[in-house]
Amino acid sequence: MTRRVVLLFLAAFLLIGSAGQAQAAGYRYWSFWDRDGDSWVYATQGPSLVRPSDGDVQGFRFAVSENSGDAAQPRGTADFAAICAKTPAEDGSKRVALVLDFGTASDAPSGETPPAPRTACAQVSPDATTADALAAVADPLRYNTNALLCGIAGYPKSGCGEQVARNEGAQDDTQEGSAATAAPDEKSTQDDDGPSVGLYAGIALVAALAGAAAWQARRRRNATD
Repeated sequence: MTRRVVLLFLAAFLLIGSAGQAQAAGYRYWSFWDRDGDSWVYATQGPSLVRPSDGDVQGFRFAVSENSGDAAQPRGTADFAAICAKTPAEDGSKRVALVLDFGTASDAPSGETPPAPRTACAQVSPDATTADALAAVADPLRYNTNALLCGIAGYPKSGCGEQVARNEGAQDDTQEGSAATAAPDEKSTQDDDGPSVGLYAGIALVAALAGAAAWQARRRRNATD
């Protein structure tokens, strides 16, 4: 196989790889976070299972992301002291500070505008879960049949963890802690479930190059006979 054919093979595989990346998809959902000092940590359990302690800060962020490592964090820097400053401690209850980030317009479902991010101090019973605390300050909540949290304070009105094209929900966190007011992006008309034209072209090119390489190999053998 000549050096030229090798280089063409590499170009074809790079074309296929880039086409696959262009097809990367994400999921539109509410992610759940724990505040650890000044950092957010993706929660390892759902809000209906976690029982926070008095003084904990927890957050929710609505966005499009591929996985937990890619998920957008809640915006803002308010801590427990700031969020619960006007909620005095009471015997027989605990206070949980909640950060609710409804995301950006680019992450919003078609036809919906995200509310402005806000914080709330939930004063609940000592054995209350995060879901209980959330229900106390951000009703109505919406869950699906698998107990997945789908909506907070009525947002969004429908949908739950649906898969979307990655470019439909490009995250825009340039205005930290502010409400996004731009209209949602129109849904892409590209078929997100199928391979792109570039992918088909790459496969065809690899097939053609494989045939060319085989022809050259046969030609060399015939020349030496």
